[in-house]
Amino acid sequence: MQHTLRRCLSMAKSSPVARFRCYATLPHAPEPQRQNNNSFPRLMDFPEIIWPSALNTIKNWITVQFIIRPYFDNEFQIKDFIFGAKQALQVVSSKLVSGDLSSLDQLVSPDAIAELKPIVQKLSMTQRKQLEINESDIYLTFPYQIGIMFDDANDKLQKRWVEITMVFHVMRGLTEMRQRGEEIPWNMGTMPEYQDKVFICNYRFKKEFTSGQHSDWTINVANHFRAIDLINESK
Repeated sequence: MQHTLRRCLSMAKSSPVARFRCYATLPHAPEPQRQNNNSFPRLMDFPEIIWPSALNTIKNWITVQFIIRPYFDNEFQIKDFIFGAKQALQVVSSKLVSGDLSSLDQLVSPDAIAELKPIVQKLSMTQRKQLEINESDIYLTFPYQIGIMFDDANDKLQKRWVEITMVFHVMRGLTEMRQRGEEIPWNMGTMPEYQDKVFICNYRFKKEFTSGQHSDWTINVANHFRAIDLINESK
């Protein structure tokens, strides 16, 4: 699995970095949410992100073009990262279904695994099966926010990381529907016959780009939720 991320996501080629500060603040934890008896449990305490932000999209482009590529990795391409992120989503989701979270230690951070484990263990087998994601069922993908973090605790070595929050819209069975030539309604997330099949996944990837350090992308947030649950909670 570590090889999967290493293959799918571009590797760092570190170079000296100018003394600047750039930190894209990620969303804070939300207030406790109301749950109804039919809602799907949240996997992690992370604010649900559904749609892209115009302001973030501009900031993301600037961060990639003027910070990541010149100073961190001159071969970094967001399209390649998105391809690898989809592969990682598929791998992680299959392990969530089986409950084999211990095998994710090379892909998912220890803190995230510790938060995911008790929730996944409480899910019924039917609920777990709904977590499985096939890449071909993803119909919308975008990076919501790209953040750069620095740590100057060591005067001789400035530590730095890149953190990318990804959003995936998934409709289980979408591939089969397309193969049958069925029309896909734009508002399928609110239609009763599709409500249990439409999921949104928020995954956050982090990688260290400290000069002289080798690191792979790891996941520190893995959240799956249904669009219909958010609609019901807002009523």
